[in-house]
Amino acid sequence: MKNSILTLIFLISTYLSHSQSVTKTMKRLPDTGQNTSYTATFGEDNDYTINAPFFKNNGNGTVTDTITGLMWQQTDGGEMTIENAVIYCDSLTLGGYTNWRLPDAHESFSILNHQNNGPALNTTVFTKTLSEYWWTGDKQYNDATRIWVINAGGGIGNHPKTETISAGGTKKFHVRAVRDVTFPSLVQSRLTKNGDGTVTDHLTGLIWEQIPNPNSNVWEQALIYAENLSIAGKTDWRLPNIKELQSLSDYKIGSPSIDNLFFTTILPNKYWSSTSLPNLTSKAWYLSTQFGITTYDDKTNTNYFICVRGGNQIIGGIGKTAKKVKSAYIFPNPATTGFYLSSEVENSDQLQFRLFNNLGQTVYIKEPVLNNNQFHFNTEALTNGLYFLTVKDNNTSFTYKFSIQK
Repeated sequence: MKNSILTLIFLISTYLSHSQSVTKTMKRLPDTGQNTSYTATFGEDNDYTINAPFFKNNGNGTVTDTITGLMWQQTDGGEMTIENAVIYCDSLTLGGYTNWRLPDAHESFSILNHQNNGPALNTTVFTKTLSEYWWTGDKQYNDATRIWVINAGGGIGNHPKTETISAGGTKKFHVRAVRDVTFPSLVQSRLTKNGDGTVTDHLTGLIWEQIPNPNSNVWEQALIYAENLSIAGKTDWRLPNIKELQSLSDYKIGSPSIDNLFFTTILPNKYWSSTSLPNLTSKAWYLSTQFGITTYDDKTNTNYFICVRGGNQIIGGIGKTAKKVKSAYIFPNPATTGFYLSSEVENSDQLQFRLFNNLGQTVYIKEPVLNNNQFHFNTEALTNGLYFLTVKDNNTSFTYKFSIQK
């Protein structure tokens, strides 16, 4: 009887812990900033532009992330213990604001730039310091002596708080404060099973495959698998970049750090991201779901992977707003005998289109017909499969992925 009561208490507490509402402080999840290609295989981080990082220097010692909506301290506060870091942020007055705080692990990871190294930050807006790590406000879920920190190399890990110089260690752990520009919103339930083999994360808006491929593989094969995946009638799946993958990790749990009430087959393993290590291009970033650490591995080693979809999925853009192609999307997707490119355009006669298949081969079809800001493409001659449409003008180029399913 006693064991049954204990079991019931455990199940109830587990249910409550997984059904709690969560606070949403970031409007959108930024891209990693990786803008260089490291493989001819389509699907790497550089191939997608969704929320290109964009920071605003406010000229008063603060920086606003226009993607997340958070405001950051431009020059970090220097090396100190975690206890003093909390006090420092709570006592800080900067830019005329007093509501500064220590960021959590996801907020801290969001400002990293994975095209850069030493530090993995945009140093045109954030002042470069001697810091090796930056504190977050999150402790390891089962060990309060270990604190989650981001590092200058672009990763995040759970480190003993005694490692910093001020606590008797040998490493430089600095503090960078953050503040909410607008009041955070409340998400009643973070994850939702969609009943079609997918799960929606309401913090990021991303949709994940619920049961990943049970087999591990090398990095490039993981890219290929994700690009050709079809679940719930959708074909715009991809391998997540390291920020998207890290966003799924819940630092209140472990073994695995991804909620296995929703992702029942995920175990403590290494999961590939689409993001390469720019200074060691034979390696790519992965998430360890033991605790939620991000680090890297040789691309020729085999790791597990989970696929994602969501966002605008602009492929191969340069992160700038086009002057002639202001916004665009393809529908229907998947297409049958034709599709529309809906776009706000100027000087449409100057636009150039290229349609190509998954092998990079150009596919020739009839010229599209423009009517009310919609280009109609006739695809009757195309066979089923994955295709890409590149739209170019004098200023920029964007590529959109779609599929033909007849």
